[in-house]
Amino acid sequence: MPMDLKVGDIVELKKQHPCGNKTFLILRTGADFRIKCIACERQLWIERANLEKRIKKVTSKKD
Repeated sequence: MPMDLKVGDIVELKKQHPCGNKTFLILRTGADFRIKCIACERQLWIERANLEKRIKKVTSKKD
């Protein structure tokens, strides 16, 4: 069953972005996710299955 992730949630990933940050903001959901690095604001597309494996914890949930 897929994780309950919504636009506006902040997630912490297991591996860091090349800029050194681990926290990302979810901008788009679906089969593919668009996430934005909180530190350098670079956006990237990632498949749902790949993102769910990489998530360490959901820091902030949008209600």
